[in-house]
Amino acid sequence: MKEKNLFQGKLGFGTAPLGNMFRNIPEEEAIATVDAAWNNGIRYFDSAPFYGAGLAEIRLGEALSKYNRDEFVLSTKIGRLILDELEDPTARDLGEKGGLFEFGRKNKLVNDYSADATLRSIEDSLNRLKTDRLDIVYVHDIAQDFYGDEWLAQFEIARTGAFRVLSQLREEGVIKAWGLGVNKVEPIEIALELGEHKPDVSLLAGRYTLLDHDRALHRLMPEAAKQNVDIIVGGPYSSGILAGGTHFEYQKASPEIIAKVEKIKGIAQRHGISIKAAALQFSLANPAVASVIPGASKPERIAEDKAALNEVIPAAFWHEMREQKLVAENAPLPIDVK
Repeated sequence: MKEKNLFQGKLGFGTAPLGNMFRNIPEEEAIATVDAAWNNGIRYFDSAPFYGAGLAEIRLGEALSKYNRDEFVLSTKIGRLILDELEDPTARDLGEKGGLFEFGRKNKLVNDYSADATLRSIEDSLNRLKTDRLDIVYVHDIAQDFYGDEWLAQFEIARTGAFRVLSQLREEGVIKAWGLGVNKVEPIEIALELGEHKPDVSLLAGRYTLLDHDRALHRLMPEAAKQNVDIIVGGPYSSGILAGGTHFEYQKASPEIIAKVEKIKGIAQRHGISIKAAALQFSLANPAVASVIPGASKPERIAEDKAALNEVIPAAFWHEMREQKLVAENAPLPIDVK
């Protein structure tokens, strides 16, 4: 990316939980969580219309409206339009993520990556976020987990629609950057191979964590670094399992995943560190990663994230993780950073 300091620090804030992901979050709790992020020095905030059918954007916009717009970086996503028509949130076809926002708003979601829909989505997001501009726009979820075998067809619609619109907006200075916001590595890999309308940043959720990083490590990260494309790591706690939760990949964690997490926890306890610190610092150790954006729905979680980022982890912990093959042998670790 052209602006290396765009993210204003290594720690950002992902607002998916504020869309009532998994539970019905009180309004005051949601606003207090954003305030806690601000008070802990976080200045990069990411959202999406998909999160609770606009609920996360509305809450984020309300919370940030009292701060100077020039002091923070804001990103959201396109690919889903929110209609006034209502629907049953539990009946939505969300691919592998069914029921994720069943406690969100009931407004109907329509998938659309065309040029016209992209412009409309941005305008709608600006209204919900109570702002006059976006810094980064991501093309959301054009991947296998939502579209199955049809994902390449959706990617092609985005390539000829959204990609061109966002490239033009970037060239005109309306936005500073654009990219993909996905839970799979392959769409970003394909986007980096394009001859035109290429992203300069992308948000990869859940694919560069302690529990899942092999493909991104060997295929995506080297090419992103080569092309000077920043990677933002979303979901560094793998949907919560690395932060004391029970979900992995937005579903209840399997016995195999639970067993692996317990091994990591055991090593962390022996070295007197938190598993959250290991998770955050692992993701950030890769030179292609510009920022990591864990989500939170409670104010106290923000302070925990900041503490985890600054926690001192002994080199012996990372050596043991490698020896136990709990991280890929050639994965960059904090002890490798010069």
